[in-house]
Amino acid sequence: MRGPRAALALLLAAALAPRPARPHPQCLDFKPPFRPPRGLAFCRRYGDFGCCDPSRDSALLQRFYSLSASLDERTYAACAGHLQELLCQECSPYAAHLYDAEDPSTPVRTIPGLCQDYCTQLWHSCRSIFRGLSADPELTALENNAAKFCRYLSLEDTDYCFPHLLANQHLNQNLGLVTADAEGCLQLCLTEVANGLRNPVAMVHANDGTHRFFIAEQVGLVWAYLPDGSRLEKPFLNISEAVLTSPWEGDERGFLCIVFHPKFKFNGKVYVYYSVEVNFEERIRISEFRISPTDMNALDHGSERIILEIEEPASNHNGGELLFGDDEYLYIFTGDGGMAGDPFGTFGNAQNKSALLGKVLRIDVNNNDRGPLYRIPPDNPFVSDPAARPEVYAYGVRNMWRCSFDRGDPHTKEGKGRLFCGDVGQNKYEEVDIVEKGKNYGWRAREGFSCYDKKLCTNSSLDDVLPIYAYPHKMGKSVTGGYVYRGCESPNLNGLYIFGDFMSGRLMSLKEDRATGEWQYSEICMGTGQTCMFPGLINNYYQYIISFAEDEAGELYFLSTGVPSATAPNGVVYKVVDTSRTAPPGKCQVEPSPVKVKSKRIPFVPKEKFIMKTPPPRPRLQPTTEAPWGGVPGPGKAPRPGKGPEEEKGQRRQKKKKKQGPGNGAVRLMRQGRRGRGRGRLEVFIDGEWGTVCDDGWGLPAAAVVCRQLGFPRAVRATKKAEFGEGSSLRILLDDVQCSGQERTLLECSHAGVGTHNCKHEEDAGVVCSREEVTDR
Repeated sequence: MRGPRAALALLLAAALAPRPARPHPQCLDFKPPFRPPRGLAFCRRYGDFGCCDPSRDSALLQRFYSLSASLDERTYAACAGHLQELLCQECSPYAAHLYDAEDPSTPVRTIPGLCQDYCTQLWHSCRSIFRGLSADPELTALENNAAKFCRYLSLEDTDYCFPHLLANQHLNQNLGLVTADAEGCLQLCLTEVANGLRNPVAMVHANDGTHRFFIAEQVGLVWAYLPDGSRLEKPFLNISEAVLTSPWEGDERGFLCIVFHPKFKFNGKVYVYYSVEVNFEERIRISEFRISPTDMNALDHGSERIILEIEEPASNHNGGELLFGDDEYLYIFTGDGGMAGDPFGTFGNAQNKSALLGKVLRIDVNNNDRGPLYRIPPDNPFVSDPAARPEVYAYGVRNMWRCSFDRGDPHTKEGKGRLFCGDVGQNKYEEVDIVEKGKNYGWRAREGFSCYDKKLCTNSSLDDVLPIYAYPHKMGKSVTGGYVYRGCESPNLNGLYIFGDFMSGRLMSLKEDRATGEWQYSEICMGTGQTCMFPGLINNYYQYIISFAEDEAGELYFLSTGVPSATAPNGVVYKVVDTSRTAPPGKCQVEPSPVKVKSKRIPFVPKEKFIMKTPPPRPRLQPTTEAPWGGVPGPGKAPRPGKGPEEEKGQRRQKKKKKQGPGNGAVRLMRQGRRGRGRGRLEVFIDGEWGTVCDDGWGLPAAAVVCRQLGFPRAVRATKKAEFGEGSSLRILLDDVQCSGQERTLLECSHAGVGTHNCKHEEDAGVVCSREEVTDR
């Protein structure tokens, strides 16, 4: 019996052992710490990184002078240093922990939390300084009892007590750096900026000092948002009747981009990129609009001038990016014409310089009120080539989706003007390119770094440019290009190229190694634990990442949706936030130019919530069994890859383990299929009861959560209207379920509340899951 007892003792010790502190720097104002704009004179220890700017440092110094004036010479000599240290804990990166400011049910401490040994030493030698530091009557009442006095000043989380936290390597080894999890995934946070949008494809600013931003929906509407976050009721632009799109999920046609002329403040010109149908022919159209003479928040719909139209031989690969460079020329990014493998002509559109598809175009739209609508920049690379269109700036691209110009380092301007693009791949790889004048980016000869058309690929004269990064389809299947961060508020992100994938919902980053010129990859995760527990921050987002954006100050955003349909109002705009370090107070403040508003303002109401991701449960003392199939696997009991549900159950019977009841949030399917696929009406187990889920808001991200709970890697379809039958004998437990797709159970998703619904069993939801990558039939 000695072996089992020893094992049980070890298990008990592990269960009761204190967990190491999780670094969570936070100031008394609930904001991340920062690097002061200049050194501190009094609290020098926190002059490189902390929570005080020079004005607060000066105020603490004055308080020190005031308190120390009442000390006699002997006490001053022994205690002045301690007094300074205690006052300066307001500047500590962990001030909110030291003063228990994070607990709203208790008042903020007047004295920082002290470690027991230090407090006892201080009580014996410098007890008198506490009367000046705090008027707390409870503390005064305990003044003559060292044990009770120090117990009162102790912290529940002893890892953060002063002064031991100064030597705590776990807390301080990466202090001030972007937090990464055990696998190196950078943990960032988000702020919700806008919601209720129908496939928000672009967000831009006017660069006119107003700090407004404009969000375009795929259906053909553009909305104006003011610096306070409110939206104007009247659209900035509405060409929905002209735009060609459909409600189909994944339809690539529609309103695709909007960009403001660099001199918009003076000429009022705006350019848009959208799909149209002309005489039963699909085209992409680049048009110019002017601002309304009577409303600075609306375009004159009668001012449209068509700058360029290009016939689209297929409905996909429409490109969709417009940018103005520092040269004030308009850059247009077109797709290769669609279908698969660029089958047009001998070598495809992308390699054909006489075609405008599969290209980066550059034209001059300045001073076009008279004469031609656009001119050819004289330094375009193929102006002297009779076999090429003079508009072509670069070629060999498949379907570049979202590009951006690097603003350059805020101080040195290094990197300024580089043009980054995400180019969507065919069967195997997605890629990120830096586009340069006259270069060939390889499609259809290459896809990423590999050959696609082997005959073209072996052509030694191809001389194509390789991507700076490419990733396989196991990571994602549709790259969404992003931006190099050059904002003010998150200085640790400076120089990081942040992008994503539309299909997998993966956020990613690249950082250049200046010594080698290579780009190093890091995935981006949403912060776990306390990383994002700051007011107004969230740590989850909808899966389908449609676009990225910069505001006028250079802060970074991305736009995503839970339902990738042009008519589904599930789109949200998120701002990227790094809580590991922020800029000093006041440094990033902007003063927007006034905006004359004629339309009604619609205040912004955030809807997304922070999800507290708790660590996995500690080992239990008693042996546990796996949850029945259809439930949530127990700790360390995830279904084995490649094992079907029947095989898993067979293994349990063989082991003769006693089954437990389902855990809260477990799910099961009625009318389940076999042979590695699962389909059926969904039932969920909550508080001892099985019930159904109503299909209001039911979509693929929620289905993905269910399928993952059931042990399937893929969700093929989210079914509605009781397609797999009604669960009329059960109560409806969940309605209005909205998931990002990353939750562990449906209970972590937002919903109307357990048992709260406005639907009937004829709307019961279901799912189709699969182990293979298949389409539902």
